[in-house]
Amino acid sequence: MTSTTRLTETRLDAAARFLWTSGRVLEQRRFAFLLGGEHDPTGLLAALDAHRTGDGGYAFGLEPDVRGPAAQPIAVPAALLVLEEAGALDDARARGVCDWLAGVTAPDGGVPVVLPSLRPYPRPPFLPVPGGDEKPAGALLSTGQIVAPLLRRGVEHPWVAAATAFCRDAVENLGETHPYEVGAAVRFLDAVPDTAWALRAAARLGGLVRDQRIVLLDPARPEEARTAPGYAPGEHHLPHDYARRPDSLARTWFTDAELARGLDHLAAAQQPDGGWPITWAHWSATTESEARPGVTLQALLTLAAYDVPTA
Repeated sequence: MTSTTRLTETRLDAAARFLWTSGRVLEQRRFAFLLGGEHDPTGLLAALDAHRTGDGGYAFGLEPDVRGPAAQPIAVPAALLVLEEAGALDDARARGVCDWLAGVTAPDGGVPVVLPSLRPYPRPPFLPVPGGDEKPAGALLSTGQIVAPLLRRGVEHPWVAAATAFCRDAVENLGETHPYEVGAAVRFLDAVPDTAWALRAAARLGGLVRDQRIVLLDPARPEEARTAPGYAPGEHHLPHDYARRPDSLARTWFTDAELARGLDHLAAAQQPDGGWPITWAHWSATTESEARPGVTLQALLTLAAYDVPTA
C-alpha cells in the first residue's frame, strides 16, 4: 500500500495561521473542533447561535453572500452543516429548523433560495430576489442541501417528507443544469435512504454533468469546460466539488486520474496567506473576506478525506 498526502503539516499550519488571522469566530471554532483537537462543541454552537433569528431561522451573514437580519432558506445549509459537525443535530434543534422551513415552503414542497424579505438588504447581482407579490417557487439548490443532513440524522417531520418528495421529482426531471444545482442534488442523493434509486439517479446525473461540460476534468485545459450562464469568468467546478468525499455517489463519475488532477489543483490553489480563494464573482470585499475562511475549511476537509492509503 502507498499513500498520497496532499494535506501536509506545512499546508495545514499555513491554513491555521490564515484562519486565526482572518477567520470569523464561527470558522475559528469549526477549525478548532474539526482539526485543532478541541472536543467540546459548546463554543462552536454558541458562535452558530449568534446567527439565529427570533423566528427560528438563520441570518446575519451566516451565508456570507446573504446579508441582513431576515432569515433566508439558503442560510440553513450552513447551520445544519455546523450542527452535524458538532454532533448536535438533535431532535429539538431539527424540529425547530423544520418548523421554520415549513413556514416558508412553496406549494411544490420545496423551499426557495431566498425570500422577498431579502430585498431591502445588500445582495449579490447573481442572487435574484422574488418580488413582494411573487410567490417564490421551491428550488433543488436550497432544498437538496437542507434535507440531506436531516435524512442522515433520520429526522421525522412532515417537512422532511415533503422536501424529500420534491427533491426526488426535481432530480428525476433535471435537464439543463448548473454546477451548484448538481452539487445540491449530489448532497441529497448521498443521504436519501432509497439507495437503489439514488444509484440510478446518480448515474444519470453524472452523464448530464459530463455531457453538458459543467465539470473541469483537466485544470490545464479550462477551455474544455463550459462556464455556466451568470458565473464569473473561470468559475469552474472540478470533480472534488461534486464528490467531496470518496464515499460520495459522484465519485464514480470520474476516473482516478481526473480526480487526482483536481485534488492536485486544489492543493496548489492555497494562497501565500494560507487561505484558499473564492472562485465566484467578487461583488463585495467584505463578503469575500468572510467567505474565504469557509472555503479554506472545505478545502482542508476535502484534502483530508482523500488522504487515505491507496493500492
